[in-house]
Amino acid sequence: MSAERTLPPLPADAFDRVLCVVAHPDDVEYGTSAAVAAWTSRGVDVGYLLLTRGEAGMDASHPDRTAALRVGEQIAASAAVGVSEVEFLDYPDGVLVYSLEMRRDIARVIRRHRPDAVVVGSWEVEFAAGLNQADHRVAGLAAVDAVRDAGNRWVFPELLDEGLQPWSPRWLLVAGDERPTHGVDVTGAALEGGIASLEAHGEYLAGIAGHPPPRAMISGVTAVHGRRMGVAHAVLFRAFDFHAPPPIAVEAMRLAEAEAATGRPASP
Repeated sequence: MSAERTLPPLPADAFDRVLCVVAHPDDVEYGTSAAVAAWTSRGVDVGYLLLTRGEAGMDASHPDRTAALRVGEQIAASAAVGVSEVEFLDYPDGVLVYSLEMRRDIARVIRRHRPDAVVVGSWEVEFAAGLNQADHRVAGLAAVDAVRDAGNRWVFPELLDEGLQPWSPRWLLVAGDERPTHGVDVTGAALEGGIASLEAHGEYLAGIAGHPPPRAMISGVTAVHGRRMGVAHAVLFRAFDFHAPPPIAVEAMRLAEAEAATGRPASP
């Protein structure tokens, strides 16, 4: 088996504004928040959109208490990596259903925040950490579709009535995808911020039997990812650049140019 290709970093000037869209409090904190810390340290404006308040996440706690607790912990976790803009929608935790309403609500926040990049989690049934949770899959897929919805004035025209003009982010970054294309070096202070952000979910994590200590978990995961970039610690993403032509179009043009130059069909 050949060695894996070393993954490149995202372009240093790729974006100035980022929006992370996830299902629950703590979803960003399992690695992605270390990348957020790296971005905010460079002056990138990052906002979070959470579709639920995580109220179904603690078996021994009533949902009303859990929601208040987890919102508070999420705000503290966000502050640990330099994020102050945290918005919660009121979809029900544990039973998210993909819908046009959900796409519209995410598109609304994209138009309002106007990010250059949107970060989502994997929507695959099986992803880098094993079997994906149902809410994660719904949130990821709805957010992917909402990225395009946000740029089309004729989809959800009621957003125009709210004064929200179309906005098309350049980048879609998928965390947890098994086919990463780029990484973010989080060695040093960014890693410490990512660890602190997961530690902020202390009461929630205390109720999960056998959960690894945040420092060991985040350090370990980012060290594994770091090998793919050739650095000590990294967070990996599958990146889609909507300003670039699709890979199949690039390959088709290469073959067409080769055929035109030689006068015979080009080999793929």
